[in-house]
Amino acid sequence: MAITDAKKVDYLWKKLGYGATKTDTNAAKKAPNEAIASPLLLRGDNTWNQASSIPGTMPGSSSGVVTVYPTGTPDETTNDGTATANRTWKTGLTDWIPPEVGSTYQVKVYIHTANDAGNAASGGDQVFATGSGNDDEWFFDYQSGVLHFIGANLPNGISFSGKSVYISGARYTGQKGLQNISTSSGNTEFTANNIGNIVTNADMTFTTQGTGLFDFNTTTGVVVPNGTTAERPSPQTGIIRFNTETGKYEVSADGSTYSALRTEAAAGEINKDVFTGDGSATQFTMSYSPTDAKNVIVYVDGVMQEPTQNYTISSNVLAFTGGADGSSIEAPHDGARIVVMHGFAD
Repeated sequence: MAITDAKKVDYLWKKLGYGATKTDTNAAKKAPNEAIASPLLLRGDNTWNQASSIPGTMPGSSSGVVTVYPTGTPDETTNDGTATANRTWKTGLTDWIPPEVGSTYQVKVYIHTANDAGNAASGGDQVFATGSGNDDEWFFDYQSGVLHFIGANLPNGISFSGKSVYISGARYTGQKGLQNISTSSGNTEFTANNIGNIVTNADMTFTTQGTGLFDFNTTTGVVVPNGTTAERPSPQTGIIRFNTETGKYEVSADGSTYSALRTEAAAGEINKDVFTGDGSATQFTMSYSPTDAKNVIVYVDGVMQEPTQNYTISSNVLAFTGGADGSSIEAPHDGARIVVMHGFAD
C-alpha cells in the first residue's frame, strides 16, 4: 500500500518545521510532541560556532551567547500586512533557539493589548502550539522569527482588535561563521585565526602519532618566541627562543642552561671591542656575551692575556685579576690599549 500524502506531509512538517523525527501519525503525536531531534544542515557562514556554550536549559536572563526574552518582557511582534489578517506575526529577529537544544526553549505565545509587553503574560491570553481543539494551531519559525497560525482557524474566542502577539523565548547572539571561531576548551582559546592560552603559565602541547611531523606548509616563515634574558622560561632540553637583548637565537641542549646559536652571519665575523685603561678600572663591558670565556682573546698594549690568570668573563663583563687566586687585582695602567676579540666559535 502506498504511503498516503497526509503521512508525507506530516513527515515534512515535522522535519522542516520542527527539526524533529516523525515517529507516529499527526493524530497520535503532533509535531511539538515529537522528542527525537533531526536538525537541518546549515551553511558554514551561518553556523553557530559557539553553540556549545548554549545551556541545555534556557537561563532566566540573558547570559553569554543567549539573549532571553522572558515572560515579564516578551518581544512584541508586528502583523504581516501581506498575509491574511492576523495570520502571521513577525519578531524582526532571527536565530531563535529551537526546542531541539532543550525543551525549555519552546517559545511561549501571548495575545495582549499592543504596546504593553510587561503585562502580556499576566494579563493576556496564552495560546499553545497544539491549539485548543478548534484547529487553531500555530507554528513558529525559529530561524526567521515568524509566528504563523497554521491551523484552519485563528485562536478560538480571542479578538485581535488593538492587540499584538508577544513571544517569550531566547535567541542565539554569539558569533556566526566558521571564519570567526571564538571558543575555549580546557586551557586553550580559539579566536579567529589565533590560538591562545587562557590559564597563566599553562603549557600548550601539540602531539603527533608515530613518526608524524609538524609540517608548516608555507613559503613565509615561523616566528619563534622572543624576549629578554630575564624573560627566559626555565630551560628544557630542545627549547629554542630568540633573545632580544643579545640578538641571538638560544637553545638548551642539556635542559639546565642556555647557549647562543651561532648564526650564519656571525660564522665568519670576529667581534672586537677596544677600551682605554685609566689606572683604576678593572671591569669593562663588552658588546657581546660569549658562550665560553675560551672564545675570547684579550690584549693589553699588544700583550695577550691568559684566561683566569689575568682576567675572567661573566656574561658580557671582562674583569681583570692579578692571579689565579685573585689576591692582587691590577687595573690596566692609564692609557693602556685594551683589545678584546670574541665570537670565534659562538
